[in-house]
Amino acid sequence: MRVAIAGAGLAGLSCAKYLTDAGHTPIVLESRDVLGGLVAAWKDSDGDWYETGLHAFFGAYPNMLQLLKELGIEDRLQWKQHTLIFNQPDKPGTLSRFDVPDIPSPFNVIASILRNKDMLTWEQKIRFAVGLLPAVVRGQKYVEDMDKYSFLEWLKRQGVDERVTSDVFIAACKALTFINPDEVSATILLTALNRFLQERYGSKIAFLDGSPTERLCSPIVDYITERGGEVRLNAPLKEILLNTDGTVKGYLIRGLNGAEDEVFTADVYVSAISVDPLKVILPKPWKQMEFFKKLEGLEGVPVINLHLWFDRKLTEIDHLLFSRSPLLSVYADMSNTCREYANPNRSMLELVLAPAKDWIAKSDEEIVAATIAELEKLFPDHFGGDNPATLLKSHVVKTPRSVYKATPGRQQYRPAQVTPIANFYLAGSYTMQRYLGSMEGAVLSGKLTAQAISEALLVANSSNLQTLTRPPATNAATA
Repeated sequence: MRVAIAGAGLAGLSCAKYLTDAGHTPIVLESRDVLGGLVAAWKDSDGDWYETGLHAFFGAYPNMLQLLKELGIEDRLQWKQHTLIFNQPDKPGTLSRFDVPDIPSPFNVIASILRNKDMLTWEQKIRFAVGLLPAVVRGQKYVEDMDKYSFLEWLKRQGVDERVTSDVFIAACKALTFINPDEVSATILLTALNRFLQERYGSKIAFLDGSPTERLCSPIVDYITERGGEVRLNAPLKEILLNTDGTVKGYLIRGLNGAEDEVFTADVYVSAISVDPLKVILPKPWKQMEFFKKLEGLEGVPVINLHLWFDRKLTEIDHLLFSRSPLLSVYADMSNTCREYANPNRSMLELVLAPAKDWIAKSDEEIVAATIAELEKLFPDHFGGDNPATLLKSHVVKTPRSVYKATPGRQQYRPAQVTPIANFYLAGSYTMQRYLGSMEGAVLSGKLTAQAISEALLVANSSNLQTLTRPPATNAATA
């Protein structure tokens, strides 16, 4: 079966990969000239990579890890020490660690919390543990029901000290969702915490050994094309064309550089584009349907990713760091964490600015200047004195609408992968699946979409077979 997929991000590519495994022929149509969607990366004139985001892989990403294994590229993940590292704003230049011992879960995470002496008092640790107990004991149904609260509201209901929020969870919320605890749904953070607590290596972090475009997306494309599928860049979806019965007739692909528009037809169609452009391009008749009306309850969150190259090493730490800065979320020295970006003499910091809503319209120069001011606090030894570190160059990547904004109540608006339109499906981390808007959520959504398409075909074939093999009806009047 021929399947047209709009969007070559992780959702669209994973959908295509699993469709080829099921014997179908996917054709992925990407509007831009680069693979990856929200994990896209580019090379500058110096040959240095810069990315859409700081992409950390967790041990609690089973579908992503399985995909890498199936592609034979799991060795491209560079696993770091099992720890979480936080800056201490009140002690510039110092770090606090939650080292996770290699013992069964959840005792490993509990031990890491108990052994940390920098950020929480014993009373706060006990309140924290007691507060998390309902989410662990009462299961996913309880976690889903907590979508009516922000994570901050949920913590207060559990009697968790506000300092725990400021010390740990502001950083965690900004890292996972790009918004603060008073904005994010409790369901999102509780889902992540459950995975970290229930899986032995759930909170262990890895980085790719190179850019996501080359080291992750390109192998998926190779896998697809080697099995008869196709991936086309510079093929932007302009319109979804309909048959008289409301099903999809074809994708109208916008012609570029003076070329005519093209009608692309297939047996089944998938949208693997983000929810914001999908809402714009939906056919008018569909917008009246309750299923698609719900999409109005979802919107992407703005994200800014920065890359800063310096004339010296600022740190030797080979890990993700939680900045605990009011401006920054997480950062890493990619010259330490990523093999392809390695440099023994200079640092390349990749940083996420979050929340970014007040910064997305500002100039790159303003964003870089504000970030440097924060780095002066994180690295006082390198920015003070007579010989401060020199910024050699920078790249700022703005994504005005990234993953869906996971505020309270959003779960009810997340759609299934199967739509009311018989030959039209959705893929994307905003669709309903057990993980939040993330690389894992995108891969899982693509897999679920491929499974739904294959199951629908099996049902259709079974129905046709029954029709063909059913004995003809007997006319009782003439028997």
